[in-house]
Amino acid sequence: MAFSDATRSDAEEPFILKASKIAAVVALYWFISISMVFLNNYLLDSKELDAPVFITFFQCVVSVGLCWILHFLSKLCPGFVDFPSLKFDFRVSREVLPLTVVFIGMITFNNLCLKYVGVAFYTVGRSLSTVFNVLLSYAVLKQTTSFYAVLCCGVILGGFWLGVDQESVAGSLSWTGVVFGVIASLCVSLNAIYTKKVLPVVDGNIWKLSYYNNLNASVLFIPLIVVSGELKNLLEFNRLTHLHFWGMMILGGVFGFAIGYVTGLQIKFTSPYHKTRPRPGFSLACCAEEKINAELHSEINE
Repeated sequence: MAFSDATRSDAEEPFILKASKIAAVVALYWFISISMVFLNNYLLDSKELDAPVFITFFQCVVSVGLCWILHFLSKLCPGFVDFPSLKFDFRVSREVLPLTVVFIGMITFNNLCLKYVGVAFYTVGRSLSTVFNVLLSYAVLKQTTSFYAVLCCGVILGGFWLGVDQESVAGSLSWTGVVFGVIASLCVSLNAIYTKKVLPVVDGNIWKLSYYNNLNASVLFIPLIVVSGELKNLLEFNRLTHLHFWGMMILGGVFGFAIGYVTGLQIKFTSPYHKTRPRPGFSLACCAEEKINAELHSEINE
């Protein structure tokens, strides 16, 4: 198995091959996205540990560690693993910093949203990503969209309001979770736009972008952990020395690393208009999360 970002130009690729690549990337995003949501829900649902920022920080640290592991494997097995050489460049790190700030907001508010709402309503709270994509594409990238796309955004807004209303009727609505979900949706859209802008800084290499992004985030999260008081919560956690807990944390970091990579792949392989919105994967993931969660966790409101 080889890890490589090298792709032929769109002009040289047959349509079938191009469509197959996009379908494969979307399917991969679909699988990893669902797994990541349920895994984070498991980690954040603990009543004993109130440390969502630390959990996110640890996932970033694991991602940086995985980058170095793949880097060393590419040196040991050059014909088997293809990974770019990692050499820290302060200039590149500084150029990636705006994306990192948005990235921190995205994963932090995602996790905070999951902490206050169930997985089923999480998909509703996060549904505004497409609406923000359309708005920001016009405001930042000066890209217009069709009337039908705007009409779809209206349907999404209606569905969002209906979801909030029904959750309120059921008595399980958390306005805090709703607000975090809306902010997370905004950050998801900004993350896609900034990823597109920053990719040239790392020569279009998604692995390098993931490395610098997670390295920056790991450093920036440290003061946030101290300020939020999570260090004290962590030290008082009675399962801090349990292997199962750290195993799940590491697994969360692996999936966090994977979803960052496949999100970058979607932005890289899809058409210019859709580079700012990995919508097919997100839509499929939302539908599947809703169905699976309803079946496994019985979170359907009567």
